[in-house]
Amino acid sequence: MAQKGVPVDREMLSCSICLDPLKDPVTIPCGHSYCINCIKTHWDGEDEKKIHSCPQCRKIFTPRPALMKNTMLADLVEELKKTGLQAAPADHYYAGPEDVACDVCSGRKLKAVKSCLVCLVSYCEKHLQLHYDVPQLKKHKLVEPSKKLQENICSRHDEVMKMFCRTDQQCICYLCSMDEHKGHDTVSAAAERTERQRELELSRQKIQQRIQDREKDVKVLQQEVKAINGSADKAVEDSEKIFTQLIRLIKKRSSDVKQQIRSQQETEVSRVKELQEKLEQEITELKRKDAELKQLSHTEDHTQFLHNYPSLSRLGESTDSSSINIRPLRYFEDVTAAVSELRDKLQDILRETRTNISLTVTEVDVLLPQPEPKTRAGFLKYSQEITLDPNTAHTHLLLSEGKRKASVMSQQQSYSSHPDRFTLWWQVLSRKSLTGRCYWEVERRGGGVYVAVAYKNISRAAKSDECIFGHNDKSWALNCDQNNCRFLHNNMETSVSGSQSSKLGVYLDHRAGILSFYSVSETMTLLHRVQTTFTQPLYAGLWLYSYEATAEFCKLK
Repeated sequence: MAQKGVPVDREMLSCSICLDPLKDPVTIPCGHSYCINCIKTHWDGEDEKKIHSCPQCRKIFTPRPALMKNTMLADLVEELKKTGLQAAPADHYYAGPEDVACDVCSGRKLKAVKSCLVCLVSYCEKHLQLHYDVPQLKKHKLVEPSKKLQENICSRHDEVMKMFCRTDQQCICYLCSMDEHKGHDTVSAAAERTERQRELELSRQKIQQRIQDREKDVKVLQQEVKAINGSADKAVEDSEKIFTQLIRLIKKRSSDVKQQIRSQQETEVSRVKELQEKLEQEITELKRKDAELKQLSHTEDHTQFLHNYPSLSRLGESTDSSSINIRPLRYFEDVTAAVSELRDKLQDILRETRTNISLTVTEVDVLLPQPEPKTRAGFLKYSQEITLDPNTAHTHLLLSEGKRKASVMSQQQSYSSHPDRFTLWWQVLSRKSLTGRCYWEVERRGGGVYVAVAYKNISRAAKSDECIFGHNDKSWALNCDQNNCRFLHNNMETSVSGSQSSKLGVYLDHRAGILSFYSVSETMTLLHRVQTTFTQPLYAGLWLYSYEATAEFCKLK
């Protein structure tokens, strides 16, 4: 039994599950005590596992223990309630240096659980109860415990700052509104909070949208990394296979040459040895004949000499040695020279292909598109000098000024026949293709000019509109005159508004799929922007449709 004046630790009489004073306490086999309903609920949740444990020491009991009321603890709790003794709070209920302390507690202060913005006081659970019981206090605004309540007090008038001065953008008290802030735009702090809350929610929506956008970008980049790794791994694997095949082919060719040399060596050696054997046999026969003639020459009997001479003097048919000539011997040196020539050619090819492969590898670029320039100086960093291809020009177009200017002529020009030439409409394409980031400008005079970009495989001689810039899915074209401006692609027309000048600027980010048209004067005005995916290199183009029309690609460097 707790004696009066001796504090009892609240935790000793509290259930570690619900943290409230024990109700119908029970003690389980390990010695820890709980409310009977709390431990039952805990063990009910463990029934599926067929094991039951203590929530504090985690000791396991099998089977589930029977629960018996701890009468001693129950009597102790009831006695404390009757005598009015309070269980002493545990240390963790007292306010520490980092905690907000209850302003009402005397002596060692408990942690505050709420702060009142009306009273400007922080309360522990015990002293806060009045705000739940007293009708007048129920209307007060309770917030999470705060150490900054004094910041709500006007330092000049010692009053609660319940107003907001929009003129000076600061919180004030009602006396400030009649004094130094008199005549200012003032509202209640609650009204200003409502307005700022709306702004805050809009800001949060924008931030959340940006987060979603960035998360999508991250996913795209993650997929990009996966794609890069997969593509690189496949390229390495395929390259190794190809080089292995190439090495196998070289080895096979080496083996074939070796076999061919050995075969020819065997044939030639056999042929030479065969002739050598014949010659050696002939030498043997000649030596024998020479010995007989020598012996005959020493015969003293004239009759015997004359009798044997006819048969010994006749020589057999000699082996034809006319093919055996002394000449510079090369034998298989020419083969070595041919293989050396092949080696040199392969080295040249490998050197060239190595450079091409290296350039192809370094061209792999998956960086996110860079932002479009904002000023003409920024665009000029990507300027391209455009020249027109005479092989594509319609015969009624005259190209001049270094192939940068096109004019419509009544008489046909003497161009040679070429499959790239536009034969129906007065159009022309640039000589070089455009990839990466490019910018160019076109000066137009006389009206009737379309500034365009197109794929190289656009139709050239169709009798329909298929070969007109903007009337197919292979070209994009913009036309501006004094009255209106319109954009064409895939036979779809879009009206374009904006200030116009005689000079048009065209910006292309091929990798990002961006094509923008600008009106260029003292400032640059965006007329139209296209966001798409370009599948081929593009060529700058002009379409002139009136006899007065001229267009020239400007020199920008």
